[in-house]
Amino acid sequence: MTALRPCIKPLRVVCRPYRNAARGLTELRIPFSSASTEPRQVDPEGGTTGAPSSQTHIQLTSAKYPQIRRDSKFAELTLDHVGFFKDLLGGHSAVIDGVSADASEDLESFNSDWMRKYRGQTKLVIKPKSTEEMAKALKYCNDNLLAVVPQGGNSGLVGGSVPVYDEIVVSTSRMNTIRSFDSVSGALVVDAGCILEVADHFLADKGHIFPLDLGAKGSCQIGGNVATNAGGLRLLRYGSLHGNVLGLEVVLPDGTIMDDLTTLRKNNTGYDLKQLFIGAEGTLGIITAISVLCPQKPAAVNVAFLGLESFEKVQTAYRKAKHQLSEILSAFELMDGRSQDLVHDVTNKKRPLDGEHSFYCLIETSGSNAEHDREKLEGFLEHVLEEEIVSDGVLAQDETQMQSLWSWREGITECLGHWGGVYKYDVSIPLAQLYQLVEDTQERLASADLVGDGDEKPVVAVVGYGHMGDSNLHLNVATRRFDKEVEERLEPFVYEWIAKHRGSISAEHGLGLQKKPYIGYSRSKTMIRLMKQIKQMFDPVRDLRTGRKS
Repeated sequence: MTALRPCIKPLRVVCRPYRNAARGLTELRIPFSSASTEPRQVDPEGGTTGAPSSQTHIQLTSAKYPQIRRDSKFAELTLDHVGFFKDLLGGHSAVIDGVSADASEDLESFNSDWMRKYRGQTKLVIKPKSTEEMAKALKYCNDNLLAVVPQGGNSGLVGGSVPVYDEIVVSTSRMNTIRSFDSVSGALVVDAGCILEVADHFLADKGHIFPLDLGAKGSCQIGGNVATNAGGLRLLRYGSLHGNVLGLEVVLPDGTIMDDLTTLRKNNTGYDLKQLFIGAEGTLGIITAISVLCPQKPAAVNVAFLGLESFEKVQTAYRKAKHQLSEILSAFELMDGRSQDLVHDVTNKKRPLDGEHSFYCLIETSGSNAEHDREKLEGFLEHVLEEEIVSDGVLAQDETQMQSLWSWREGITECLGHWGGVYKYDVSIPLAQLYQLVEDTQERLASADLVGDGDEKPVVAVVGYGHMGDSNLHLNVATRRFDKEVEERLEPFVYEWIAKHRGSISAEHGLGLQKKPYIGYSRSKTMIRLMKQIKQMFDPVRDLRTGRKS
């Protein structure tokens, strides 16, 4: 039996997806630029800020998915349209005009996603500064049959914020004001374009935290988080945005402003309409401001990193953690051994634990009494080690060590892109079957001779990690290049598997472009019909987040 021991400080890998920089028209070659935050190769210090990965081309989405056609009812952009937006919004910083002049370089980051999987053809980006400007812009688009795509930090996984054809990109990046904060109630009111990390730092100075934490917090915007109902690392403790969002301000497709920006926790007067926009991915309206309930910053935080030999033991450890840690348990993160092997291969960091294990778990506790919380966590760790549920474990001794342990979880996304492209599936599955999908996917790809170490094999590895507390699995297939045969082996197999086990094809990030055709695997015909009716009511012209047929 290995006794619990303090962890050694490994180097930290910060994982935050940002927009790509790109060039070209039909095919895009990404330049070597320190500003690009596509997956990077390892640098001399063990981080991932080196040269870009080998998958450096993005095919046009319209060419990759020829079944998606531009809807002919929508107008094409003219100089008159561009002139209206320039008059409304002001100078160059508010309008990127690729209609009257070549603006390819400025438009690149808005036309592609950070995973280098989707690429649109927009020639116009508009950046309203206020709710009133947003309302006038959307009314004009609605009246003139101009299709639009809302875009926040563009850190999603399913292509929802990237145009396919020439849709106008409506960026919320200039709507970034923190409007107010009530330290008594914890109610924070921010513009939709406020960066999550900026809000969290603001709250930290006030003794509070944002109830959501993500690896992409340095670039994602709170409006986009709400529009996709992002879950993240704190959901186990603080719940989902459906429970934490107090109010919303939304501009509807016809330019109507829906002001429901209340800071009240209780308002039982009719339908709770804000819930329709949380997770709607901008299809019913563009969120312009959010009121959210923010908890107090915990006085005591502890982090432990565990090695386990089977998924059954992971489930047992989670059950024990819920029982013994109870109210202070704030995170229980799952990582399979292969994901940690790849982080080690890319960064060459010293592992937190001696030897290798089939599974790893990161446990975080948050509370108000440091001595009490640490005593509870140490008692839990001693118990699971003595019962041989856990094979080995370390407990962070300070903030630096906590960040180091978290880097092995948050660094997975960045490191998987080291070889090229990554197929990502962010799904919900009942806990008992959670990891079986990874095993079945690995077997399916291996049986087709698609997995291996040589360059002729497109797949590097199939890994699984995620949030045990939310039954949320991140199934990732790391590849040397995006490959049609791999894609055909994955889809619809993954969605059929999830439907068979009564899971959800999208735990976070929404449907976007990638998952829209597969909604029937998670929703019944009746529910889909009701959703279409709601969409028709809010957006009868159907110009918001559409402009295309599929």
